[in-house]
Amino acid sequence: MSAFMPSPCQAEAIHKISEWFTNRTKEQQVFRLFGYAGTGKTTIVRHVVEELGLETMDKQNFCDGGVLYGAFTGKAALVMTRKGTPASTIHSLIYRVSEATPQEIERVEKELADLVARVGQMGPAERTFALTQIKRLELRLMDVHTPRFVLNEQSLVRDADLLVLDEVSMVGEEMANDLLAFGTPILVLGDPGQLPPIKGEGAFTDAVPDVMLTEIHRQAETSAIIRLATMARQNIPIPFGMHDAFVCKMPHQQVTPAQMLNGGQVICGLNATRIRLNSGMKRAAGFEGDYPTGSGEKIICLKNRHDLGIVNGMFLELSDIRDEDAYRFSAETRTEDGQKLPGRQRFYKGHFDDHVHYDKNRLTRDWREIKNLIESVWGYAITCHKSQGSQWENVIVFDDKFGHRKPDIRARWLYTAITRAEKGLVILD
Repeated sequence: MSAFMPSPCQAEAIHKISEWFTNRTKEQQVFRLFGYAGTGKTTIVRHVVEELGLETMDKQNFCDGGVLYGAFTGKAALVMTRKGTPASTIHSLIYRVSEATPQEIERVEKELADLVARVGQMGPAERTFALTQIKRLELRLMDVHTPRFVLNEQSLVRDADLLVLDEVSMVGEEMANDLLAFGTPILVLGDPGQLPPIKGEGAFTDAVPDVMLTEIHRQAETSAIIRLATMARQNIPIPFGMHDAFVCKMPHQQVTPAQMLNGGQVICGLNATRIRLNSGMKRAAGFEGDYPTGSGEKIICLKNRHDLGIVNGMFLELSDIRDEDAYRFSAETRTEDGQKLPGRQRFYKGHFDDHVHYDKNRLTRDWREIKNLIESVWGYAITCHKSQGSQWENVIVFDDKFGHRKPDIRARWLYTAITRAEKGLVILD
């Protein structure tokens, strides 16, 4: 047993979770352990799992049961794994991908082309019906390229004794219902101060918790980052100036893009701000091209590619870049962990094009070309939604007011952004 000495509040949380798992999972499938940054949720769960004698589930011999760990984002699962808790994304745990076959797409395209060719020769009544069909087929083609996730009835979750989910603030209602369908007991770790999903509210955090931790644990109670995060969450204005040797707030006009390059990961609110900051920072770094040149640019992955071992939010190092055509370039690639991907990888240009001229229809139009390409973009600055589940030693929060949204939503945005920092934090207002 570890030497962890819980506080009275933490000890009560451990007792409640243990009692629930031992006696009440049939009547209560989900146990909600909520707490703000610095309250020790992860430490508590580690202690509970150890106390209950549960082993991490062997994915090669999963019928033996055990505990599975998951998170909403690939980066959050990666961070958990790096810290010693092997985790997967919720998507990979409970869904399988269903894609339209080339034959199905070809059939829809042919049906549409035939109708378009004949519509001019039709009578009024027949033409009205044909135009309706044409619209339906056009909408189908716009969506046919998008992979659909369907519930995997053979998921490992069905054989687990316990599923632990971290960073659940972004889990919506549909995914929550799919998780519950397996009947497995679920322990969710939530922070009600964090941003909800882009659409709707968090299905697990939009409920009364079984345990709500508010007491900052001993290692975090002197942290200026935790202090400022608490102020942000409570919508208390954060004053300008130094808050400790590594934490400050200053006017954004006093900091140039070149200075931001060495200050840590930049986090902002809006995509428009992200594009503007990335353009300025890459120019300040001496990179003038519309696409990477392989000279040390900061590139972030935008979509999970489990076949390559890369996840949404992971940074990539590119070298020996070669232009291929209007849609793609290829490069030798290393992950932020230093792993070299096999062979030459091919990348989609479209997200980089959006930094020059944004086109909301680009992905719909380019869907054929995107298939099997790595989707990535400049990563000098990222949005707060993209940062969820990640942490960096040093962070710069560029406060663009998150589009002047409602005070409670803006407070959650700023709190989430601040809590991405581990040691150094600069807030630019």
